[in-house]
Amino acid sequence: MTDVVLSDPRPLLAVLVSFVAAFLIVASHRSPNVREGWTLVASLAKFGIVASMLPAVLDGRTFEWSAGAFLPGVGAPIEFALRADALGMLFAFLASGLWIITSFYSIGYMRGLDEPNQTRYFAAFAVSLAATMGIAFAGNLVTIFVFYELLSIATYPLVAHDETAEARSAGRKYLAYTMFGGGVLVLAGTALVYLLAGSVDFTAGGIAELANADPGLAMLAFFLLAIGFGVKAGIMPLHQWLPEAMVAPTPVSGLLHAVAVVKSGAFGVSRVVLDVFGPELVFDLSLPLGFTAGLVLSTIGAITLTAASLIALRKDHLKRRLAYSTISQLSYIILGLGLFGWYGLVGALLHIPAHAFMKLTLFFCAGNIHVSTHTDYISQMAGIGKRMPLTMGAFTVASLGMAGIPLLAGFVSKYYMLIGGVRMGMSFTPVAYYLAGALLLSGVLNIAYFWPVIYTAFFEAEDAHDAKPLVDFPLGGESRSIVAATDGGRAEDHAATDGGRAGDDADEGSDEANEEDDDADPAGDVDDIVADAGGPAPDDSDGPSSAPDGVDESEVPDADLDDLPTDEEGVVRPDFAATERDFSEPAERVDTGDYAVDQRPSDADVPFGPGRGEANSTDTGKPDAGDADRVADEGRGPDDPHGDHDDDPHGGHDADTHDDGHHGGPPPGGWEHIAGLDALRGRESTWFTLGPILAAMTLAVLLGVIPYEMGFLELIELIVDARLPEGVVRP
Repeated sequence: MTDVVLSDPRPLLAVLVSFVAAFLIVASHRSPNVREGWTLVASLAKFGIVASMLPAVLDGRTFEWSAGAFLPGVGAPIEFALRADALGMLFAFLASGLWIITSFYSIGYMRGLDEPNQTRYFAAFAVSLAATMGIAFAGNLVTIFVFYELLSIATYPLVAHDETAEARSAGRKYLAYTMFGGGVLVLAGTALVYLLAGSVDFTAGGIAELANADPGLAMLAFFLLAIGFGVKAGIMPLHQWLPEAMVAPTPVSGLLHAVAVVKSGAFGVSRVVLDVFGPELVFDLSLPLGFTAGLVLSTIGAITLTAASLIALRKDHLKRRLAYSTISQLSYIILGLGLFGWYGLVGALLHIPAHAFMKLTLFFCAGNIHVSTHTDYISQMAGIGKRMPLTMGAFTVASLGMAGIPLLAGFVSKYYMLIGGVRMGMSFTPVAYYLAGALLLSGVLNIAYFWPVIYTAFFEAEDAHDAKPLVDFPLGGESRSIVAATDGGRAEDHAATDGGRAGDDADEGSDEANEEDDDADPAGDVDDIVADAGGPAPDDSDGPSSAPDGVDESEVPDADLDDLPTDEEGVVRPDFAATERDFSEPAERVDTGDYAVDQRPSDADVPFGPGRGEANSTDTGKPDAGDADRVADEGRGPDDPHGDHDDDPHGGHDADTHDDGHHGGPPPGGWEHIAGLDALRGRESTWFTLGPILAAMTLAVLLGVIPYEMGFLELIELIVDARLPEGVVRP
């Protein structure tokens, strides 16, 4: 079928609307409501423009806009052209639609954490979507290269948004890999294709002249382009920028690192395979030992998806585990594009929207957990399912889809790729059987690294390993945690047991907590010794706690009692006698082995300098809880792989749904149980974040149940039918 080309400015308008929105967002920086209103209006306008072209594209028409030839050379003149064909429409329709969802989520997330530089964030987001539309509608390799580099520049402020040393380092690595690495390879491949074929225009089924070019040079051009675009898709060993970029705010991780940025890499590889070289030539370009260019591409994808899944198993930080999951899932697309046949290509292209819906849900859930509970580590999420039932329920559904469970989006795309691998093995080469085996193995590994998150959230209690709170309590069991604290048994010991997060010390001094702790902890005397050794006793109405006479040395962990200063009652205390101490030097720290700095040594360098908490300090000189929160964030060491840096963890939440002074993990007393009805009323989190989570999850379910009715599978079949030789068109 020959496409009917229509001259139309709508591809250009789809790009420009975000540029205009970025200008209006910056101009409205003094009014957050107006600023975010422009974001929503622009996202709706962009989606409307793209959706208006979809019916005609499904009928075989192509919308084109050209700025004219600007680079004459040895072949045909090169135009700066935008063309909305079926393949471009697949990516543009997906990205523009999800921008609407992410815009709402961004409002809830950024306001919930009271993030700084929100105007810059929303403006950079708009420019990034403009570049994404340019990549989707690019008519040739030169145009896609321009927008490919623009996307890298536009997303740098988003990656480095927090402006910490870690964020800036991640941003520099992101630019080094994607702009100066991948971009240079794409430019070199584009120049070589132009020299070989005299054209860089995207042509359904491939540029005909490349089939007659020198096979060695054609092979070189193919891998320059495939690897150059593959850098953004996270193929190994060029993937390291992606886990580092998880330092960005979660909406950035969600849309740009699960949809726009990484998908632009996968989409670029799709253009190279389908519209530059063509599936047939990719399969015919031979290498030693019987491998072809397509099989090498699929093998790289198979190795990447397996290795990334194994690495994900070892990650305790939730966003980092999701980052390696992204690397693995994108490799499904790369693997499928190398499978010569109808099923393999359909599965590869269908996995673009399938992965987008599922991974967006997962990232949004991780961000909602962070905003509501400040918890980022899987090991701290025991029982969190009763605190956030809707969020963790959506996380479970999306995880099952990622593993390829039927009736979800991931199953449909992986089914097509599995059939494609088997048919290719039967018809062409037995190597394809191993590729099908890699798909099955990766599905098992997906279950292996997602199941611990689900099990920990729903089937473990905070106070006892392997207890099952959400299974037991509806039958008459205890519906709340029965211990006073879940991080060691005593509220005042938070700083010594949770990795040195000083913000938890704000809860010290509660009489009720101390009484509960004394009842719940039979070894309370040991805690008293440790607390006394660390300084003044907590502010208690009964005065400082005392230890019994004749303290057993074995009760003091990692300490030699004979080396510790004690008072006349035998209580371990540091010696602050003015006659023996030079006050120009810090007091000597008494090492009991149970300090926070022993758990996380970098916290020893917390900068308690001038200006730290002076404004909010009380007359006694103690910093308030907010100061402790800031110190905890600033004092985290470089080894802490946290994904989000937030100066104000309290912003935008009601007191009844927020754990003040809490920095990860269950609060004292365990998670609050929120029933489903209460969650729907907004007690779990704001609907600005919860609504987009449920919307993305619903799309993942619908794509698995009715893929034709959603339009994606129909569009993909049209793409593949137009690009395969007649002998291998739809079975």
